[in-house]
Amino acid sequence: MCGRYLLLSSPEAFRRLFGYAQAPEFPPRYNVSPTQPVPIVRLTEGERQFALVRWGLIPPWVKDPRSFSLLVNARVETVNDKPAFRNAMRRRRCLFAADGFYEWKREGSRKRPFCIRPRDRQPMAFAGLWESWMGPHGEEMETGAIITTAANRDIAELHPRMPAVLPREAFDLWLDCSRVDALTATALLDPAPEGMLDAYEVSVAVNRTANDDPALIERLPPPAASTGIAEAEASAPKPARKSARAKDDRQPSLFDDLM
Repeated sequence: MCGRYLLLSSPEAFRRLFGYAQAPEFPPRYNVSPTQPVPIVRLTEGERQFALVRWGLIPPWVKDPRSFSLLVNARVETVNDKPAFRNAMRRRRCLFAADGFYEWKREGSRKRPFCIRPRDRQPMAFAGLWESWMGPHGEEMETGAIITTAANRDIAELHPRMPAVLPREAFDLWLDCSRVDALTATALLDPAPEGMLDAYEVSVAVNRTANDDPALIERLPPPAASTGIAEAEASAPKPARKSARAKDDRQPSLFDDLM
């Protein structure tokens, strides 16, 4: 799944990638979390449009969002069948602006967080869906979900799922719901190409949604490296203890004058 992601590029860099007319300003985000407002790109009257939606899709037939499960992801394998996503897949496809995402590698009862970003550090697009929910008193809320697919080989050792990353040349086909049917659009949803992404371990500080600063994406040193040093030091032969009365004249010491 994808439960946290990154928005680091400048607003102008995202505007160049997606080609929308608006010029919104928004700060970098290092720990985007469910229920927060997130930027998407959708097609409105034939033009690409920037919009903010709540991350966590609510289908229009839901009566009380408070009693409905949070749908932050939609699996590509079932996106055309599940009632929660079926209509959005036909009529309300969108792109999530992103610079990467986090995933957690399970090791027994422990989960190690990893940051996954494009190697060229350029912004990218996750395939997504959006919906508009209308409440009984006229309240309205637009929400969205990221579509996930099977992880490529680079990511599979961390987690079996990853966001579906769309290349720029697929944007028009994905967004044009009036001309491109859902099944045809589904064929665009592939894992990211091998070698595109850089995955590295980061601090467990990312586990707290309240944390949102550049320190979250700093690379941790590989645990194997520190372990190897400790093991080498432990297995190295220890020098024989010298008698206080004897000196080794062959290896003068800087401390000889103090003895």
